[in-house]
Amino acid sequence: MTLVTPTARERTVPPLGGFNLTLLGIELKRRLANRRTLIFTLALPIVLYIVIGVPQLNTPLSTTPVAQGGVSVAAYIMVSMAVYGSMFSSAAAGGAVAIERSMGWSRQLRLTPLNPIANIATKIIAGLMLGFISVLGAFLAGAISGVQLDWQQWLACGLIAWLTSVIFTALGLLLGYLVPSENVMQFLGPILGFLAIFGGLFVPLSNFPVIMQDIGVWLPVYGVGELSRAPLTGSGFDLLGLGNVILWLVIFSVGAALAFRRDTKRV
Repeated sequence: MTLVTPTARERTVPPLGGFNLTLLGIELKRRLANRRTLIFTLALPIVLYIVIGVPQLNTPLSTTPVAQGGVSVAAYIMVSMAVYGSMFSSAAAGGAVAIERSMGWSRQLRLTPLNPIANIATKIIAGLMLGFISVLGAFLAGAISGVQLDWQQWLACGLIAWLTSVIFTALGLLLGYLVPSENVMQFLGPILGFLAIFGGLFVPLSNFPVIMQDIGVWLPVYGVGELSRAPLTGSGFDLLGLGNVILWLVIFSVGAALAFRRDTKRV
């Protein structure tokens, strides 16, 4: 009798670790099917803009009247709402990664050729795409209601609002590893709402008492909002806002990395 020694079969690794447009499309459809995500990223910013911004279409943001080419307060609020929708989408993407890992789904994926980094990248990119849709939705509502800006202002405000909100992906990851998985989204909504209010996103910090202004400039939403709205005011590059974004990006990223390492040792 001849014994046949089984030979080890090499595992085929797909290109880009398994990242592909089909997987990205499925992830994006899954997010679009989530009603809570749609409400906070698409519907709520538009509704808030209509309620708060539209009545101020003819209120000038500076001393130049809107009728003479000045920027309206409605444009300011429109950009703020775009930032809110985009940052919620980014935070939800980060939270989803942590939730799936805590539920053991990431371990199941290790049985497939899909690389974990490709899986995380897919979710983050899907979150960014949804954030992009959110920015477009807020801007479309602004354009239809009568907001008038130069094309450079539309483009600059939109890109900054979209790209800078990626720091909240790290916040979503951090929260996902710190709180029970089933409660992540319940935490994210109130936290982002609090940061948006007291970080000057919904109401300019100048309308708050001095002590709250001093605190507000240190909140993570402040920098994202200031940089996104800078093209409207023409006040130049906001170094304080840029420093705020970099500071919180580092804090959230380091926090998420440490929480991930602790979770990896435990699991």
